[in-house]
Amino acid sequence: MADQDRVEKIMELKAPVCRVWRAITSSKEFGEWFRVALDGEFAEGQTVKGHITYPGLEHLRMVVVVETIEPERYFSFRWNSVDETGEEPDHHQTKVEFTLEPIDGGTRLHLCESGFSTLPDSQRSEALRKNVEGWDIQAENIANYLASGDS
Repeated sequence: MADQDRVEKIMELKAPVCRVWRAITSSKEFGEWFRVALDGEFAEGQTVKGHITYPGLEHLRMVVVVETIEPERYFSFRWNSVDETGEEPDHHQTKVEFTLEPIDGGTRLHLCESGFSTLPDSQRSEALRKNVEGWDIQAENIANYLASGDS
């Protein structure tokens, strides 16, 4: 893995920007495709907590601190990518950024999760590996969610 600080993924989704925006910034919709039950709405400066609903991982908690919301363009939050105990986020948070761009036939969604270099050396490689795998799964999940027509 060349970059030890970030995970980047570019997805071309067959849905308009407004639809993709709703899927990533509505905590209810985000929870459906990401497989997490969240206890509140995303709003700048807010902390939203929840439980993972992915089979086999239901014991894990997720704590998100929303940083920036620029409608239909940019959404970012910080979360703790290593701690699986449900502890409140600490200084070892990573930052997740979604940037949307209209393209012919849909939306280009650029995902960047950065800040792995702040993690202890003993945790960095494993955290990066898990998050690369996780975002590959989530890219498929959001594409399927948007394509389902039920969303």
